[in-house]
Amino acid sequence: MNHYSELLQYFKTLGEADVFVNTITQGDFDRLDLDKSNLFPLLHINVTGGNFTNGQTLVLNVQIGCFAIRDINKEIIEDKFWKQDNEVDNLNETLAVLNRIWTNSYKDFPELNITASENPSLEIFTLDRTNLLDGWTLSFDVELPNTTLSLCQ
Repeated sequence: MNHYSELLQYFKTLGEADVFVNTITQGDFDRLDLDKSNLFPLLHINVTGGNFTNGQTLVLNVQIGCFAIRDINKEIIEDKFWKQDNEVDNLNETLAVLNRIWTNSYKDFPELNITASENPSLEIFTLDRTNLLDGWTLSFDVELPNTTLSLCQ
């Protein structure tokens, strides 16, 4: 019964296959940006909780975030719309990474005997954490079969 580690490994593999992702981490989002050797964009995977259902399945709440560092130009802002920084580029790139991960995983889930929520939510982050990160988090639930335990035992 290693649902947790298998799920982490699955999303890690998807992140490693993405050309834009340079670092993959997992765990609490409060510890997201503590390692000085992180190369960005960074993909962060967190299982925030879950619940047992009828004994046959397990539901886990998953959050996957993708973040890039804001490059702030110290020159006088001449373009009030684009602001002479890379915020829009960061948000486009990190959203594209999460879109690919969600699309690939949603396509793979039936083969892996996993059911996922149909409409995952996205939350935007700008100038977040010490490194002034821009990015998104994708939140969804997955339901996995509980093949180890039997109610008849």
